[in-house]
Amino acid sequence: MTTGVRRRMGVEERKQQLIGVALELFSHRSPDEVSIDEIAAAAGISRPLVYHYFPGKQSLYEAALRRAADELAARFLEPPQGPLGARLLRVMGRFFDFVDDHGPGFAALMRGGPAVGSSTTNAMIDEVRQAAYEQILAHLEVGEPSARLELVVRSWVSLAESTALIWLDGRRVPRAELELQLVHDFAALAAVSAAYDTEMAGILIRILADEPADGPFGELVGRLVALAPRVPAQGGQAFR
Repeated sequence: MTTGVRRRMGVEERKQQLIGVALELFSHRSPDEVSIDEIAAAAGISRPLVYHYFPGKQSLYEAALRRAADELAARFLEPPQGPLGARLLRVMGRFFDFVDDHGPGFAALMRGGPAVGSSTTNAMIDEVRQAAYEQILAHLEVGEPSARLELVVRSWVSLAESTALIWLDGRRVPRAELELQLVHDFAALAAVSAAYDTEMAGILIRILADEPADGPFGELVGRLVALAPRVPAQGGQAFR
């Protein structure tokens, strides 16, 4: 018979373990409902040892959300080469990789801040949104966005976030379809804004000039054309 020997963790390794355990627990229930004793038991250590690494549950909660926030913000990094539609589709793929693999952590990050009323956690959520916003502007090669462009990009970032949260509740829509749909949503938001603003129209024309017919934006055009009613050559009803 062999006897297992528990390996002694270093300070940073133990802190990272506690952060991972806390993130998992906080993501399933309100932080107010999770005790330090429960965190200690899940990590296999004593309650006093948890306090040795973190002064309280709030600090551990914030450390857990910081890890999730940093990981999620990194998913929006994408080399600025190639058509925008393909770039956005790759970004959405990595975004949903995170959501799929770390669903509880994602939910904790996006829903958890207000639950504890912490300005620190709310600031972390805003940092993720701002990072995504700035990355999209970089892809559009716009340094000083107009009010309409800011509205389009921030609305799209918010839409991606809410779509992912809804998708986590049952995953009733195929993930690949949602990723493509969100890219189409960006094009649709930009197109509607372009109808009202000449500057936005110029940005949209520049984007579409580099898009291949078989790319995500080209596919959207094809889908919309297929939905358009047939217009008779001479008179008659427009809708059949």
